[in-house]
Amino acid sequence: MRIRIVGAGAMGRGIAQWASAAGHTVELGDVRTEAVTAAVDFVRSMLDRAVQKGRMSAEDSAAALERLVPLDDPWAPGPDVELVVEAVREDLDTKAEVFGKLEQALPESTVFATNTSSLSVTRIAASLRDPGRLAGLHFFNPVPLMRIVEVVPGAATRPGIPPLLTALVESCGHRAVTVADTPGFLVNHAGRGLVTEALALLEESVADPAGIDRIARDVLGLRMGPFELMDLTGLDVTAAVIDSIWQGFRHEDRLRPSFLTPNRVTAGLHGRKSGQGWFAYGPDAPAPAPEPPVTGDAGRPVFVAGAEGDELRSALGAAGAVVGTGTGPSEDALVLVPVWGTTVASAVASLGLPAARTFGVDPLPPAGRRRVLAVTPASDPSAARDARAVLARPADGGEPFAVSVVRDTAGSVAQRLLASVVSVAASIAERSLAAPADIDVAVTTGLGYPVGPLAWGDRVGAARMLELQRSLHATTGDPRHRPTRWLTERAQLGLPLTETGTSPDACA
Repeated sequence: MRIRIVGAGAMGRGIAQWASAAGHTVELGDVRTEAVTAAVDFVRSMLDRAVQKGRMSAEDSAAALERLVPLDDPWAPGPDVELVVEAVREDLDTKAEVFGKLEQALPESTVFATNTSSLSVTRIAASLRDPGRLAGLHFFNPVPLMRIVEVVPGAATRPGIPPLLTALVESCGHRAVTVADTPGFLVNHAGRGLVTEALALLEESVADPAGIDRIARDVLGLRMGPFELMDLTGLDVTAAVIDSIWQGFRHEDRLRPSFLTPNRVTAGLHGRKSGQGWFAYGPDAPAPAPEPPVTGDAGRPVFVAGAEGDELRSALGAAGAVVGTGTGPSEDALVLVPVWGTTVASAVASLGLPAARTFGVDPLPPAGRRRVLAVTPASDPSAARDARAVLARPADGGEPFAVSVVRDTAGSVAQRLLASVVSVAASIAERSLAAPADIDVAVTTGLGYPVGPLAWGDRVGAARMLELQRSLHATTGDPRHRPTRWLTERAQLGLPLTETGTSPDACA
């Protein structure tokens, strides 16, 4: 296939490298000829590096570079061009102008694709004489390494174009997922579940950014915590995406932005690129503050209360902790309550527990060696230090557990992050914006989650996830936590979250 790429920036040159290495002839054009020259040099260096690392032969590298054709004029006639991929800046008028010129220069048979990450594909296509020839083809940076591409048909896109683009993408070694033309498409939309909930936790002073990130990594198994991720992406970019998706979905509570971000963006606290975001960067940046050492009495007796307590009781006993076995705590015992979607404060009130020495523990099995202890405004600091020491005891003779101390909140940190990730993905599935399998593969590939959000919900169990979300909703009264129909129905019917189920069309 002969492909023309318009826009020789980071995305355009990445797409050019990907397509030429896969055997396609690639024309690369830009209004700035120096950008085309720089892009060709960059592709050459990347292909040379691939040869040095043994990922490509010298012959294949030379052939790929031979297939890369720099253009002096991006609007030059191209009777043999079968596909155009536009990768210019994210501005509707600019993209409309590009496609208007291409429409005059190229045959009516040429398929048009836009690499937009945030603009409506339908609105871009509306500027064309034939809007049916255009679809979205959203790559991620760096293109050769991010093996996922969103194929986005607009409202007028001809039916044959998405399958053609899907076949092209997959023949070049990437995975294509078909996504509805909605704000954020799929990956950016699904990613709101993590960052919006992390910001909500920070708003409520449940933990600081470093503390939330530690829990996200060590309990949920994420490669990066949400605040690290925002600093890497750039808070200016993240905040704009959050706002645009929230506005695009008509102020959906599940996607609600935080009041914390606008002032930080205005102040230039954008993250790594500005040297200061949620964390400091650069050679003169102070080292991150270590977690406070464990100083409490690990031998103090404990009593595990509540219906969720069996697993914790067994684990602490195996670690050699003094675990009470009666119907209530002794006068000196610490009380640990595993809470699922509720608060420690509500357990104190409903079970008649001593407020000063009762603490919450997250029952989610951790991905690493970390436990989470929740304290209330009534907690005795000395008792809290002792509870942290007890929870740090290893059950297997290995390294002690790290123990995060957070403010009491419904569900604690990891449960709320997980519930939001699953909820946003379920909402995408519920609206039929993407197929369940595509949601999971796009998120694991595009965001690096350890498992797709719907499969993650299935690991926990649909019924248990529903219990968590109902408890969060009832405890907080916040509509952001309301369960989706997708989760509710599947929990009630015993179906997995990853299954589409029977549709009315199948019964016609």
